[in-house]
Amino acid sequence: MNYSDNLNANKVFPVLSKTADQLGLECYVVGGWVRDLLLGRPSEDIDVVVVGSGIAMAEAFAKELGSGAYLAVFKNFGTAQVRKGKIDVEFVGARKESYHRESRKPIVENGTLADDQCRRDFSINAMAICLNASRYGELVDPFNGVEDLANGIIRTPLDPDITFSDDPLRMMRAVRFATRLGFTILSDTYEAIRRNVERMDIVSSERTAEELNKIMRTSNPSRGIMLMDGCGLLAKVLPEIDALKGVEKHNERAHKDIFTHTMRVLEGVANRSDDIWLRYAALFHDVGKPKTKQWDDNHGWIFYNHNFVGMKMLTPIFRRLHLPLGEELKLVKKLVELHMRPINLCDEGVTDSAIRRLLFDAGDDIDKLMILCESDITSANREKVERFANNYQLLRIKLKEIEEKDRIRNFQPPVDGLEIMQMFNIPPCAVVGELKNAVKDAILDGIIPNEHDAARNFVIANAAKYNLKPVDVSSDRIHIEK
Repeated sequence: MNYSDNLNANKVFPVLSKTADQLGLECYVVGGWVRDLLLGRPSEDIDVVVVGSGIAMAEAFAKELGSGAYLAVFKNFGTAQVRKGKIDVEFVGARKESYHRESRKPIVENGTLADDQCRRDFSINAMAICLNASRYGELVDPFNGVEDLANGIIRTPLDPDITFSDDPLRMMRAVRFATRLGFTILSDTYEAIRRNVERMDIVSSERTAEELNKIMRTSNPSRGIMLMDGCGLLAKVLPEIDALKGVEKHNERAHKDIFTHTMRVLEGVANRSDDIWLRYAALFHDVGKPKTKQWDDNHGWIFYNHNFVGMKMLTPIFRRLHLPLGEELKLVKKLVELHMRPINLCDEGVTDSAIRRLLFDAGDDIDKLMILCESDITSANREKVERFANNYQLLRIKLKEIEEKDRIRNFQPPVDGLEIMQMFNIPPCAVVGELKNAVKDAILDGIIPNEHDAARNFVIANAAKYNLKPVDVSSDRIHIEK
């Protein structure tokens, strides 16, 4: 089959064809663009392989595009990139690679198209379409990638043991593509991952995290995690999640398998949100359970404070994986720590104070917390699931009512530390912090409204126990210069 019409639908390819022929270079579009074309998926990634100098081709292509074209050359890697508007094309010279066992960095030599296709990770990514006028649109598919696409198969072009030993990151990529496309990893390929999983030791944490993030962003990340488990990658990359597996019995009473439960929670969250950090919170929400598991004769299996213990585990995990340590980690820690709170607020007799405190602690992330908690209902008992789901809906109504009435989400006490110091003419000290906290607690407990005058009067009344008197109580409000 010829794909010239598909090429001509994109204005880039006729220009590439003209440029290649002017230079007398054999030229192909390869990899993801070809794969996605055959899958009927849109693709913005255009990778071009040139039998010869990819950099020379990129330079000539940039000139052909004219003003506004941006050329970036990476001589150490023999690659180049050209961008203009929405056009983004990467160029590389056809090459063959060989590896030392202790490193995933290859020794690169110039090669043929066949050499270049042999070094590709999977058959579905090893297809190429010729851009030269004489063979324009011709598909070159030496490893039956078209057939594997039709059958939904992930397999390596060559011996999988060699492919994965040479570049172990390809094992994570196999899981990623299988998850993203809904494909099956061929049994021989999957078993080769098992045999070579220790080779992940030579892969940097940054590269591993990049693939893990891509798995977590797919429509079904739980399938990716389970594939990692089946081939041994999970224990290597996420040993804390691997530790969730297994069921222990005492007096014939067993707890549920935490790993299976976690996968169902992750699936539930992924069905409702694309937020990768909310998905990570689902993955890690019960990570503290193995460390807190104990038997109680009155209550059976308990996991006391597992949310707090799990929250404490997250910083070392994120640091090891080179995941971001800023706001992203802060969000995941917050959601893991708070994920047990809403279930305890579903009682009809719950106080407004408890709901205010949840709103205050969750802030703008309250909706994400509720998605996590609602997804955490994974019982096989349908009646129980429906009861909890209804309770959460009632809780959402209460949260909305309290927020609209008291404006608690992300609130700051209406009297701050500077005003307290000027009010009593005192320097910074512990008493100032105690008075600020007292105001916050009074608002959250509903003792006073979330208003300045009420808060100011409350501070004056409470300051008496510290033998403090305001410097001027005659005015309705002390003037504060900030």
